[in-house]
Amino acid sequence: MKKNILVGQSGGPTAVINGSLYGVITQAKNNKKDHIGHIYGMINGIEGFLKDQYTDLEQLSDTTLEELKTTPGAYLGSCRFKLPSDLKDPVYARIFQKFNEMNIGYFFYIGGNDSMDTVSKLSRCASAHNTDIQIIGIPKTIDNDLVSTDHTPGFGSAARFVATSVREIGIDASIYDTDSVTIVEIMGRHAGWLTGAAALARKYDGDNPVFIYLPEVDFCEEQFIADISSALKKRKNIVVCVSEGIHDAQGRFICEYDSAAGTDNFGHKMLAGCGKYLENLIRIRLGIKVRSIELNVNQRCSSVRQSATDLAEAIMAGSFSVDAALSGQTGKMTAFSRLSDDPYHIECTLVDVNQVCNKEKKVPQAWITHNGTDVSEEFIQYVRPLIQGSVMPPEEDGLPVFAYRK
Repeated sequence: MKKNILVGQSGGPTAVINGSLYGVITQAKNNKKDHIGHIYGMINGIEGFLKDQYTDLEQLSDTTLEELKTTPGAYLGSCRFKLPSDLKDPVYARIFQKFNEMNIGYFFYIGGNDSMDTVSKLSRCASAHNTDIQIIGIPKTIDNDLVSTDHTPGFGSAARFVATSVREIGIDASIYDTDSVTIVEIMGRHAGWLTGAAALARKYDGDNPVFIYLPEVDFCEEQFIADISSALKKRKNIVVCVSEGIHDAQGRFICEYDSAAGTDNFGHKMLAGCGKYLENLIRIRLGIKVRSIELNVNQRCSSVRQSATDLAEAIMAGSFSVDAALSGQTGKMTAFSRLSDDPYHIECTLVDVNQVCNKEKKVPQAWITHNGTDVSEEFIQYVRPLIQGSVMPPEEDGLPVFAYRK
């Protein structure tokens, strides 16, 4: 008997998370004749599904389906819902009862680290009860911090946005013949991949950003002020890029120097404000013109900076995941394996999701240089292929056309 597909999205969205959804839907449609009954989508992930919120994805028109590829955000809606550690918790019985009622044989969850935790728990629960359902995780995160994969869909587009924005900011900062510092705060709680991508903005040695501070290295206020003072002797306009999660040697986030950070449902501290704190620090200590810029949500939702490489790989991940599930694979995450740098080439593989969830891939120390204030050429060579190619969404009256769920 044919089984139905259920797909959901979770966590913070990316510019290409809907590309993976597109890949799932189109590949599922390609297999409907022989293997697949119907294609459903969770509304607001597992949390919404528990409230009986889902949609019929086969009702999407061909036009809407194509628009999905360049639509930012999560078309199906997202959530940050943590399943209990105890697999005997009643919530699991409710979920699998709903799976059974909807004749779900294949479940795909598109998300980051916390979403892979959900995939792990559901797949282990299915195995424990001999439930015949294939469960596959499809990666996404602009943070690029999932282990066992070369990189994650969403990172390339976000890296492109960061590098482009920092190059634009650097040009803007250079117009006045007075000393100035511009601090750019970039997303990244514990891993500095996205902040490191700002190095791509440089056109020549010594170009902005002059300093890049990642959370992989302890941050020292006094050394920071000394670095800025020294650099101002060589050039008047300095751009500094900092990860939101930079911290001191005791592990205290710099943003906490100014205010207490809250926590989300997974216990992660909600970080913001280190750029503003450093702005005030420089103003007080050095008495020069300084401003801070927080790139914020634009890093993950800019469709006009979408990387063609990133989109193609996101679609490939979705399509590959369907094929993997149809072949009987479960409890796995689709991953990327880099086969070549020149020319750049990757392939999709499968990894045990239990080896992925609740772990973080950080920037290698060997790729962090100049006493923790820059990244190496190896880092740049790693990131550069991921930002290649332009994809522009269709336009109407000068504005992009996106797929909207009504």
